[in-house]
Amino acid sequence: MSLIEEIDYGTPRSKSETMVTLTIDGKEVTVPEGTSIMRAAMDAGHQIPKLCATDMVDAFGSCRLCVVEIEGRAGTPASCTTPVMNGLVVHTQSERLKKLRKGVMELYISDHPLDCLTCGANGDCELQDMAGAVGLRDVRYGYEGENHVFAKSHGEINAAWMPKDESNPYFTYDPSKCIVCSRCVRACEEVQGTFALTISGRGFDSRVSPGMSESFLGSECVSCGACVQACPTATLTEKSVIEIGQPEHSVVTTCAYCGVGCTFKAEMRGEEVVRMVPYKDGKANRGHSCVKGRFAWGYTNHKERILNPMIRERIEDPWREVSWDEAFSFAAAKMRGIQKKYGRDAIGGITSSRCTNEETYLVQKLIRAGFGNNNVDTCARVCHSPTGYGLSVTFGTSAGTQDFDSVEDTDVAMIIGANPASAHPVFASRLKKRLRQGAKLIVIDPRRTEMVESPHVKALHLPLMPGTNVAVVTALAHVIVTEGLVNEAFVRERCDWSEFEEWAAFVAQPKHSPEATAILTGVDPKTLREAARVYATGGNGAIYYGLGVTEHSQGSTTVIAIANLAMATGNIGRPGVGVNPLRGQNNVQGSCDMGSFPHELPGYRHISGDAVRDQFEALWNVKLNPEPGLRIPNMFDAAIEGTFMGLYVQGEDILQSDPNTKHVVAALSAMECVIVHDLFLNETANYAHVFLPGSSFLEKDGTFTNAERRIQRVRKVMSPKNGMADWEVTIALAKAMGLEMNYSHPSEIMDEIAALTPTFAGVSYAKLDELGSVQWPCNEKAPEGTPVMHIGGFVRGKGKFVVTEYVATDERTGPRFPLLLTTGRILSQYNVGAQTRRTENVVWHAEDRLEIHPHDAETRGVRDGDWVRLQSRAGETTLRAEITDRVSPGVVYTTFHHPDTQANVITTDYSDWATNCPEYKVTAVQISPSNGPSDWQKSYDEQARHSRRIAPAEAAE
Repeated sequence: MSLIEEIDYGTPRSKSETMVTLTIDGKEVTVPEGTSIMRAAMDAGHQIPKLCATDMVDAFGSCRLCVVEIEGRAGTPASCTTPVMNGLVVHTQSERLKKLRKGVMELYISDHPLDCLTCGANGDCELQDMAGAVGLRDVRYGYEGENHVFAKSHGEINAAWMPKDESNPYFTYDPSKCIVCSRCVRACEEVQGTFALTISGRGFDSRVSPGMSESFLGSECVSCGACVQACPTATLTEKSVIEIGQPEHSVVTTCAYCGVGCTFKAEMRGEEVVRMVPYKDGKANRGHSCVKGRFAWGYTNHKERILNPMIRERIEDPWREVSWDEAFSFAAAKMRGIQKKYGRDAIGGITSSRCTNEETYLVQKLIRAGFGNNNVDTCARVCHSPTGYGLSVTFGTSAGTQDFDSVEDTDVAMIIGANPASAHPVFASRLKKRLRQGAKLIVIDPRRTEMVESPHVKALHLPLMPGTNVAVVTALAHVIVTEGLVNEAFVRERCDWSEFEEWAAFVAQPKHSPEATAILTGVDPKTLREAARVYATGGNGAIYYGLGVTEHSQGSTTVIAIANLAMATGNIGRPGVGVNPLRGQNNVQGSCDMGSFPHELPGYRHISGDAVRDQFEALWNVKLNPEPGLRIPNMFDAAIEGTFMGLYVQGEDILQSDPNTKHVVAALSAMECVIVHDLFLNETANYAHVFLPGSSFLEKDGTFTNAERRIQRVRKVMSPKNGMADWEVTIALAKAMGLEMNYSHPSEIMDEIAALTPTFAGVSYAKLDELGSVQWPCNEKAPEGTPVMHIGGFVRGKGKFVVTEYVATDERTGPRFPLLLTTGRILSQYNVGAQTRRTENVVWHAEDRLEIHPHDAETRGVRDGDWVRLQSRAGETTLRAEITDRVSPGVVYTTFHHPDTQANVITTDYSDWATNCPEYKVTAVQISPSNGPSDWQKSYDEQARHSRRIAPAEAAE
C-alpha cells in the first residue's frame, strides 16, 4: 500500500456545459467555459508551479508563481485567475518565466526558516516542492534585514517575530513559516464559512490572524481542519504529524460520527493512524470535515477502552475478565436459561446506529432466527422512527429524497428543529455557501441557533414554543392555500386530488391561520406569512429537519405535515428541493434499512407478510415468528413486570440516551442477563452481567448508510485491539446460542442483504469499490443508485395528503413547572459523548450547561455559572446555568453529552403516537438555585463507581 495522492487542479471545476478549445504547450485541450488556464493545463498533464492556488477555493492570484505567456498578449498573467478562451495559445515554460519564478521563490525563501530536515512538513511541503520545480539553487537575499524567522535580530528583540501558537489541541500555528498565501483564510471563508481568520497588517507586516489577534483556541475557529489542509507549508500542522512523522500509506474509509457520512483518508504508519484527511472524492463531504471526524478519533486508543470480555453473576459483583469462549458460553447459558424459565419471548436485543449495516443485519438475524422472536429494536426508535412512518405514508419510502449535492441548486432552505452547524457541520458549511450565493433561509426552532445568523447570512427565524410544530407547519400551509400559492399542476399530476382537496379545506380553516395559532406557537404572524410566501414562491425549496421535529408526541404528524407542504408547492422530484431528515448518527438510516424494528424485516417489509417471510426462511433455514416483537419502551415495561428478562445491547447506551432514566434503571435492574457489546463500560454496563468488547470503525470492514441513503465502505485500517470485529462477535454469540452463521468476510453478509432486500439488490462491495458509493434504491432499474427520489412520480404511486390536526402534548406547564425544557447537541460533542468525551474535544465542552433567558434567571436569582436545580415531574438533576437570549423567555435548553448530568432523568415517558419515539423536546420544568450535585446524582455516581470495579487477574500457578 502507498499514500493515495489526489490531484490538486489549482482552481475549482467549472459547471458550464459550453466547451472551449485552446492550445497549451503545443497540445490541444478542450475544457468547460470558465475553467482557468491552470486547471486546463493540469487536464493536459502540465503542472504549473503554484503556491496560493488550490482547487478547494476560488482563484486568488497572489503568489505570482503560476505566471504563463499567452501569444498575442503582453505580460505574464497568472494562470489561476485567467480563464480559457477559444483559440488561446499558452506557454507554461520559457526563459522569461523561469527567471520570474526563481525570483519570486527567492523572495519567499529569504524570509523562511531553512530547518527543512527537522520541520514537521518535511516530505509534505509545497514550498519545498515548488523550490525544486522552479530550479531554485541559491538565494541572493540573506536574513540581514527585517524578517519573521528569528526571535532576535542583531542581538535585539525582533518585533516582527511571533511565537508558535499551540493552544489548539490538534494543530499548531507557526507564524515564522507563513508565506501569507491566504489559502487558510479563504478555506475558512469559502469552504467552512466561519470567517475566523483574516490577514492583519499590510505589506511586510501582513500575517494570518485568528480573530482580533487571538489564539486559535480563543478565537471563533471551529477546528474543522480546512485551514490545516489548505496550508502549503508547516505553518499549520497537525500535532500528530509532528509527533509521529509523515504517513506512509492511506486507506479510504467513512467517518463514524454523524449522519453526513464524510469520506476520509486514514493516513497511517504501520497500524498507527497519523491523521484523518477528508477525501475530495467523497460525495457527501467533497473534501471538507468537522472537528470530530478530522481530529476526534483518539478515543480508539483511550485508556478506558475495554479489550477483554468480562462476566459477573450479579451487578453488585466486580467484573471478572475471561476468555472469549467463556464469555460466550456464560451469555448463551444465561439467555437460554431465561427462555426456559420465562418463555421464548423473554429475551431480545437492540441494534446500534453506530455499527455497520452488516453488523446490524446480523444482530436482527440472531434475534429472529436464534432467539426465535422479533424483540429487536434500535436507537432509531428514539430519534427518527417518525421519519420512517411519516414519509412512508405520504411518499412511499422511509428516507430523505435528495443527495447533499442537491443543496447547490436550492433557492430557499427551510430548517425545522435542527441545528446543522452543531450536529451536521459539513452539510451546514455546504448550505451556508449556497446561502452566501443568494439563497434564502427559514429557521423554525425555539432557540436562536448558529444557523439563524452567521457571516453574510441572516435567516427568517420563527421561534416557536416547544411542542407546537404541527400548528406552525399547518399555519404555513394555510397561507399557501388561502393565498393561491399551491402548485396545482404538480398536485393534479403527482398526487391524489381528492385527498388534496380534503387537506386544503382543512388547512384553510380560519383556526389554522397564523393569527389564530400565534397564541399557541408564539410566532409572529407577519413573519410566518413571509416565510410561507418565500418558501412557496422563491424557486427551488428544500426542507431539512432533525430531532426537533421527530422527538415529540406528534413527531409523525409533523413529518406528514412537512411532506404535505412539499407536495403542495411542487418541491419534490428534482435537484434543489425535497424533504430531508438530518440523521443524528452515522448509520441511523442503515440500522432502519437492515430490519431493526420489531415489525419489519430488512427493506421495511412487514414481518406478518407470508411471501416476505418465506424468502428469509428459505435462506436462513429457520421458521420465523410472524408476530411483531417488543419495542424498547415495551421491553422496559415487561422487564419491570417480570416477563422480559434478557437483553443483548450492541453499541448503544440506553441508560444515558433513553428517556426517564429512573424507569430505565428499574428495568435493567430487574433483568437477569444484560449483555453490553461496546468499546467502553458505558452507563448501561453498570447494570450488565456480560461485557463483550467492541471494535472501532478503524478496526473493521463494512458499510454505513448516511442521511442521503448513501451506502459507503468502511475499511479496516488496523487489527481489532480486542481481537475480534463486531460482526465476528455476534456470529460467535449466535453459535453459542445454537445458530450457525457462516461468513468469512462482511462482503458475504452484504451479498445476503442484497439477495433479500429489493432496494439493495444491486449493491456489492465490488460496485462500491468501483463507484465509491451508491444511494439506494440500487437495483436493475437504477444500477448505479438513485441520488434524487420520486422523479416523475412517487414510489407509492400518487402522493398522499393527510390531514394533520394539532393535538397539544399531555406534558403541560403549570405553577409547579412553569418552564419548558428542550435539548440538543453542541459542535464538539457527539450523542452521549462516549467517544468525544475521551478526546481533546472536552476543551470546548467539559460539561453540559443549562441555557436560560435573562428574565427567567433574574426572577429566580440565578447568575451566570451558578449551580441550578432542574426539576420535572419525572426527576431532578443539577448543572451550571448559562444566561443567554438564544432561548426565549419560558424556554430552557441543555445538551445531553455528559453522564454526570443525566439530563434524561428529567424527561418523561410521553412519546409519539405512531412510533413511541420519546418526547425529549418538551418537558415542563422548574429552575431554582442549588449548591451542587443532587442526592440522586451522588447516589448514581456511587453506584457507577461500584459497578465498574474489575477484579484483579488471578496469578498463574
